[in-house]
Amino acid sequence: MADDIPFLDVAGLDPLSERVYLDLLTQGRSNAAHVSEKFDLGLPAASAMLEDLRDLGLASRLEGAERDYTPVDPGYSLRAIADRMGDQVLRIRESLPKLVELFERVPPTGIDQTQTTVLADADAVAAWYTRLQHQARTEFLAFDRPPYVSASLDPVEATALGRGVEWRAIYTIESFDDGTTWEEVADLAAQGEQARIAPDLPTKLAIVDRRTALVSLTLDPGRISALVTSSQPLVDALRQLFEFHWARSLPLGDARAQLENGSAPPEGAVRGAGRIRSATPEERTLLSLMAVGMKDDAVARQLQISPRTLRRRSQELMNELEASTRFQAGLEAARRGWL
Repeated sequence: MADDIPFLDVAGLDPLSERVYLDLLTQGRSNAAHVSEKFDLGLPAASAMLEDLRDLGLASRLEGAERDYTPVDPGYSLRAIADRMGDQVLRIRESLPKLVELFERVPPTGIDQTQTTVLADADAVAAWYTRLQHQARTEFLAFDRPPYVSASLDPVEATALGRGVEWRAIYTIESFDDGTTWEEVADLAAQGEQARIAPDLPTKLAIVDRRTALVSLTLDPGRISALVTSSQPLVDALRQLFEFHWARSLPLGDARAQLENGSAPPEGAVRGAGRIRSATPEERTLLSLMAVGMKDDAVARQLQISPRTLRRRSQELMNELEASTRFQAGLEAARRGWL
């Protein structure tokens, strides 16, 4: 019988106690003498076992010299035990956050916890980003992509550029759909920011003076978290990640700044459709945005022209480059030095 119900150990019964309890349920009445004889126990041990069942609420003791015991309806007694256990489990679950907090306060053996900190909310991430901008003395590298936790045009960057900080930023197509405007990038480019654009970036990132990095742990707008670290191997690895994407991104800010300021196009003759001429800033900008896959409507918004005008200009440009696809146009433009 005991083998048929192997779960009573969670109610506090060891295997022998479980067998005694099931025997009590089967007989309907028992005492120490019966348990002693049937289970080969001494009378004191048999009596103690029946009292344990009584303490658990599984048995009740009858009045009389024999000290007989009867089972309590398990529909009530075991349900009461299950309810108590459920309350205990709930209290454990409620205590978990506090216990985890106590555990995480102690640095793992051999690790300098001051080198790395996890930021668990948007305000903390925004505050650290601003702090790193203030701390920059020689170099600031950034992956600029959504989700954003602060204003896209931060006056702190302008201040850093003013004191000679080399500032390089890579934007994504999404940057111009969510937060950043072309005019802001042009303004920063005019102040010294070097900007490029990529189809996508794997994370949000800021690296200051090759010694501190802030990198996002999630890209979920509803669950902002990041890691700030001064661990030199990790900072070096993140810097290599930045340089990898920088080398594969297209220039962005310089071309737009030239277009807005009306300055002369860059030096250097290129050959196109049988004549030699220089690429205009607008053409360089248009090719950059086309090459990274930005949609026509988004490109038109950034250039402040209508989608119809954009389609006409892009087609004229592709004809001049003798390209049938945007990809081919990008390759030919790169070959001619337009990008």
